[in-house]
Amino acid sequence: RYLKMIIRNTFSEKKTFLEKIKSIDYILMAVILLIGIISCFSMYSTDGGQFKYHTNSHILKFSLFFILFIIFSFIQIRFWHALAYLFYLLVLCMLVYVLWFGVTAQGSQRWINLYFLNLQPSELMKIAIIVCFAKFYHRVQTQDLYKLKNILYPIVLLALPIYLVIIQPDLGTSILIAGSGLAVVWLAGVRIRYFVYSALTLLVCAPFVISLLKTYQKIRILTFFNPERDPLGAGYQILQSKIAVGSGGLFGKGYLKGTQGYLEYLPEKHTDFIFTLFSEEFGFLGSSILLMLYFVMLFRIIRIGKESKSYFAKFYCFGFSSALFIYIVVNMSMVLGLLPIVGSPLPIMSYGGSALLSTMIGFSIVMSCKIYSKEAIS
Repeated sequence: RYLKMIIRNTFSEKKTFLEKIKSIDYILMAVILLIGIISCFSMYSTDGGQFKYHTNSHILKFSLFFILFIIFSFIQIRFWHALAYLFYLLVLCMLVYVLWFGVTAQGSQRWINLYFLNLQPSELMKIAIIVCFAKFYHRVQTQDLYKLKNILYPIVLLALPIYLVIIQPDLGTSILIAGSGLAVVWLAGVRIRYFVYSALTLLVCAPFVISLLKTYQKIRILTFFNPERDPLGAGYQILQSKIAVGSGGLFGKGYLKGTQGYLEYLPEKHTDFIFTLFSEEFGFLGSSILLMLYFVMLFRIIRIGKESKSYFAKFYCFGFSSALFIYIVVNMSMVLGLLPIVGSPLPIMSYGGSALLSTMIGFSIVMSCKIYSKEAIS
C-alpha cells in the first residue's frame, strides 16, 4: 500500500505537461549539454583525433544518460524524498556485494559487472548520501540538532559507506563521499566549532592514520610534497601534468595539437587528467571559459535550492552544489599539483560511466526540485 501511494503521488498530474516543460531550467540544461559536448571533443582528442573506444563509449554514454536526465527530471521530488533511505540502503548493499563479487582492476575491487556497464557503487553513494541526509535533516529542527540520536545517526550513516569504500581500497572516493555528507551537515546548521574540533582531532590522529595507509597511498603523499624525488616513477604524472598545463600558455596550442597528450607523455588523460589535456590545447582562456560554465552550473543549482519550498529540496540542491564544487576543486588542484593525486574525476568531462551516471542522476533530482519547486513536502 505504501509503495502504491508513493507511485500514485509521484506521477499525479498536479501540473500539466506544458507547465512542467515551462518550469525546466533551460540555462542549467544548456550548460550541462555544452560541457558534455566539450567533453566529447576532448575525448576525441585523447584518442588521437580518431573515433576509438573511449570516444565512442563516452559519446554513447553521455547521450544515453542525458536522455535519462531529462526523463528523470519529471519525476516528482516527493518520490526522491519518499525513497531516500531505500536508495541509500540499496547502494550500501551494492558496496557490500562488491567486497565479495566485485570486478577487480588495477589492484582495487570496486565494480559490479552489468555486462553493458561496469557499475561503481561508490560513485552512486556520492548522490545517495546527499539524498539521505537531505531527508534526515528535512524535519529536524535547529534546536534538536544536538540531541544524541541526531548526532549519532548521521555519523553512522556516513561512516558505513566510507569504511566500505576505503577497504576496496579507494581513499579518494571515500574522502569525496565524506565531503558530500559533511556539506549537508554543515548546511543543516551544525555549529562550526564541531567541525573545528573534528579537524583538530583528525590532525592529532594523522600520524596513526598515515601508518594505516597502503604503500602507494603513502608514496602519493610524499610525491605531493616533492614530485622531483622520483620524476620517472611516482612523480611522473604530476610533473607531466604541470608541463602540459604550463605549455598551453594564454591561448593554448590548438585543438588536436597538444604534444604532451599526443606523444603519450600524459597518463590517464581521458579520466582524472582530462583538464590537463584541455588546458594544453585551449590554454588559460579556454580553461577560464570552462570554469565559467561550471560557475554558472553551480549558481543555477543554488538558485533552484533558494526558490524551492521544501527543506528537502533546499538541502539537496545546496548539498549537491557543494559536492560538485568539491569535486571540481579537488580534480583541478590535483592536476595542478596543489593536492595529492586521489583519483577524482572532473564532473561530466572525465571518462567513466559510473561517475557520469551518478552526476546525471544528481542533476535530474535538481531539475525535479525546479519543476516542483512550489510543492511542500510534509
